[in-house]
Amino acid sequence: MKQPQPIVRSLLPQAVMILVIAALGTFAWNNQAIADEKPLSVPAVVAMVRPSVVTILTRGMPSAPSLHGTQSGSGSGIVIDPTGYILTNNHLVEGVTSLVVGLPTGRLTPGRVVARDFLLDLALVKINATDLVPATLKVAATLEIGETVVAIGNPLALKGGSTVTVGVISALDRSVLTPNGETLYDLIQTDAAINPGNSGGPLVDLSGQVVGINVAIAPSAQAISYAIAIEAVYPHIHSMMLRGTISRPDFGFTPVTVTPSVAASFGLEAERGILALNVDPAKVAGTAGLQTGDVITALDQRQLYNMGDFWHSVMREGDQPVLHMTIQGRTGQTTLTMPRPVLQKFVP
Repeated sequence: MKQPQPIVRSLLPQAVMILVIAALGTFAWNNQAIADEKPLSVPAVVAMVRPSVVTILTRGMPSAPSLHGTQSGSGSGIVIDPTGYILTNNHLVEGVTSLVVGLPTGRLTPGRVVARDFLLDLALVKINATDLVPATLKVAATLEIGETVVAIGNPLALKGGSTVTVGVISALDRSVLTPNGETLYDLIQTDAAINPGNSGGPLVDLSGQVVGINVAIAPSAQAISYAIAIEAVYPHIHSMMLRGTISRPDFGFTPVTVTPSVAASFGLEAERGILALNVDPAKVAGTAGLQTGDVITALDQRQLYNMGDFWHSVMREGDQPVLHMTIQGRTGQTTLTMPRPVLQKFVP
């Protein structure tokens, strides 16, 4: 696996369950891709999607000491359900102590983070508001390099509402390294201008459907921006709504990205990979032979650099019934096999 290039983020009971699933049914059916849509003009796309774009204003503890002890930030979000669910980026809401959502009408309302996942850089914010306009998510996208897309968001927290920029899809299936050392996958690259504050806002095609969530820009480059593909994250949205988290297979150990400090703390010879901690000998990885302190350096011959690499490889569809793990352990390098997890797909 080629190590991805670094980037800079653009910003910071059963009855009850039945009722929840019933409520989500509306969301699922209302967001099916519509086949053979006729392209709209850019102003028509903007008029269609802009009512679903919100501003997210945050306040939290800074990563470094500051004069005021707290720091403020702003970003964007997408209304995806009329009951008040808003999709945005995890890096925008991580560590915040308070959150306010600015609606397209200009009204401000408090919000709360109900789910987030740092590996996918996704978060769900919930607000209590009426007359919300959900965006349509394109869950079965057939995107083409060169097609026109529109980015909508609130860069630099400018007054007067959201800003619109237009560009094309420059590339698909990009993977990039984030400042925290993890990798984001399934990204759309675009030359539509994205600036601080655009994070969490929609990237939209000319049918007026959201195809991506704006997430990052490349440093020392012009017209290279990234969005998380909606098709890749859509199944996880429902897990986040129902459970407050993303459901991943339980192999019976705690994975930790090997960094220089981790390697020094545990006396590891491996300079990269996934350190296995708290291995349960009764669960899948333990029965396969994995031990606490082992480092997984490759999975199905794909080199691993961080947990993003690990979970992306695990969650890939494959014909083989087992996963092959290359292990750097106390006695040297070896290969272990464990059953491939059965992936459950969401079917609306």
